[in-house]
Amino acid sequence: MRILVSGASVAGPVAAYWLTRYGHEVTVVERSPVLRKTGGHAVDLFTPAMAISEKMGVLPRIEALATGTERISVLREGTRKPVTGDVTKIFAAAAARHVEVMRDDLSEIYHDATRADVEYVFGDSVTSIGDEGEVTFEVGALRRFDLVIGADGLHSNVRRLVFGEVAKTFVGAYLAVLSVPREVGTPGEMTGHIGPGRSAAVYGARHLDDARAVFLFRSGELSCHHRDVVRQKQLLREAFAGLHPEVDAWMGHLDGDRAFYFDSITQLRGDTWSRGRVALVGDAAYCPGPAIGGSTSLAVVGAYVLAGELASGTDHGAAFARYEDEMRDLVRFSRKFALGMAKTLIPATRAGVWGLTRGMQVFTSLPSWLARPLAGLNSGGVRVYDSVRLRDYAGQGATTAAP
Repeated sequence: MRILVSGASVAGPVAAYWLTRYGHEVTVVERSPVLRKTGGHAVDLFTPAMAISEKMGVLPRIEALATGTERISVLREGTRKPVTGDVTKIFAAAAARHVEVMRDDLSEIYHDATRADVEYVFGDSVTSIGDEGEVTFEVGALRRFDLVIGADGLHSNVRRLVFGEVAKTFVGAYLAVLSVPREVGTPGEMTGHIGPGRSAAVYGARHLDDARAVFLFRSGELSCHHRDVVRQKQLLREAFAGLHPEVDAWMGHLDGDRAFYFDSITQLRGDTWSRGRVALVGDAAYCPGPAIGGSTSLAVVGAYVLAGELASGTDHGAAFARYEDEMRDLVRFSRKFALGMAKTLIPATRAGVWGLTRGMQVFTSLPSWLARPLAGLNSGGVRVYDSVRLRDYAGQGATTAAP
């Protein structure tokens, strides 16, 4: 089949890789004129997403570009002595296998794994999708595809065109990420400040020529378009005024042209991700909330499952239905987990801030021989990803032509 994928970040290239493996002809269209290099935050790949990346042959490169963050140091608002912790023990509580990597690096790795076999069209976007597979674009001429996959993120254009408005849940918080000079951060360490309803931290990585400052804050729903950068910077300054002079210094870099990201932490609540010839995957389908719900691993798993179900040889409607069935429980868990994480990571009270930092300090001070078994008892939380069993779709006798 001829399949159009909208979005070249994470879910799009992963879906394109596996669709091509199963003998389909794939085109990926991306609004950005080039592969996005917009700064952005570090993302987590948990056990199944690492296994899929391993199957794709790209895991060594991902691990080579891991952020390498091992330590965390947090100063509570109004105190003088920071609380420190061992990040590796925290990650061990999340999954048996885990790697943290910059989102831009991950996107580039997945793109490089597919560009020889997939047609990429940058600087264009879909404007309409017809019932018979005819697709119009902002720039390019009309083309026909057998299927269209929306992998274009939380603000998905494909979802808007085909599904209209879908149910969303604003979790009551916002996330911002700002590129800052390399010397502001220390590779291998995250340092930050936290107060009731807000936290800010900075970190670096050995291979980056900048560092990243990340901000989380509680708020009612703000009046701000997701592309209104001027307003976003104003809101960020207001939210973090007076937290600490070091945070003020980080925000001083808002005045330049450094890469900047800002968005609400919002969940998509729709329980169907296909209609006619169109299916959604990743954040376009079931975003559990940026930075708090394992959305990157969820996107990688979803892309793998969607492509695998389409490899079954049955009609696409039945394949889409099986894809939804396979993903539904994991999506529902991710949503629930994200809501809890929002409360945990951004405590609303001073007591909550103390509890978060003290809990981190106590857990990470445990010897490894004790911390590892305790982490293994965490059958809830993100560790649910460890229970995901990936099907070997290529072994089911479907159309499995290699690229």
